[in-house]
Amino acid sequence: MRRREFTALLASATAAWPLTLRAQQSTMPVVAMVNLGTAETNARFVNAFSKGLEEAGWVEGQNVTVEYHWLEGRFDHLSSLMADLVRRRVAVIATPAGNYASQVAKAATTTIPIVFGVGEDPVKLGLVSSLARPGGNVTGYNFFNAEVTAKRLELLHALVPKAVRVAMLVNPANVPVADTTSRQAQEAARAIGLQLHILNASTDDEIEAAFDILARDRPDALFIPADAFFVSRRVQLAALTARYRIPTAYPTRENVEAGGLMSYGPDLLEMWRQVGVYTGRVLSGAKPADMPVMQSTKFDFVLNLKTAKRLASTCR
Repeated sequence: MRRREFTALLASATAAWPLTLRAQQSTMPVVAMVNLGTAETNARFVNAFSKGLEEAGWVEGQNVTVEYHWLEGRFDHLSSLMADLVRRRVAVIATPAGNYASQVAKAATTTIPIVFGVGEDPVKLGLVSSLARPGGNVTGYNFFNAEVTAKRLELLHALVPKAVRVAMLVNPANVPVADTTSRQAQEAARAIGLQLHILNASTDDEIEAAFDILARDRPDALFIPADAFFVSRRVQLAALTARYRIPTAYPTRENVEAGGLMSYGPDLLEMWRQVGVYTGRVLSGAKPADMPVMQSTKFDFVLNLKTAKRLASTCR
């Protein structure tokens, strides 16, 4: 072969490489991961999700494409997002830590597989027919956050035994979680003789406004329910509770690591990993209808000793 012909052939092949690579990528199945938090505050959860996918034989960028949709508390964007995912026929919709997102996804499609992670009974949420035989196109993981509300409130009372008036921060935009958790917390508070005062907050500014009220009313303690928005705002919440010296109970370890006083709840890293595993199994051909809903078996009580010492005078 002449040198000029060889050079032309080499240049042609080189130019084709990016096109070939793009063609390979375009044939990969697409997983849409939807969460109402932020990318910055969920980095290690994403790592757990990716690990689960890999355990099931799927590696992002090699044989699967993962789209991350972080809504940052904008519940009003869910319906349009789900409609777009259905229109594009993504392979799987994954909704870890998302009661409402899971419900909106199910309402949007009966054919695209959905793998959820929810803190309430998925049967009561209308996501599955039963835990053992979900039926339909939906399955996932139940991490019992709603069910441990009473226990978390009891632990807060044990840490602050003289507490009588407890404030509770609720995200009204997350309607299913807000309603259920508020009802359960009020019932638990009455059972142990606490007065529960509910404050609403769905944005950073509303959190600041709620703490202005707390500074004025001076409750004995604060209770933060399980909500992806509050987990994503854990640094802001820890700073405000430290400023106003108010003992606070949280649902996740992540809140305590950010400076909060205490938490009691399930292992969320394990939930994200298992959602990844189930997503991978669906990609490999498993049917959600035949995949039993997984459930949390481990619950952790976490105490920030540094914060506890700083609050010692308040907690006596």
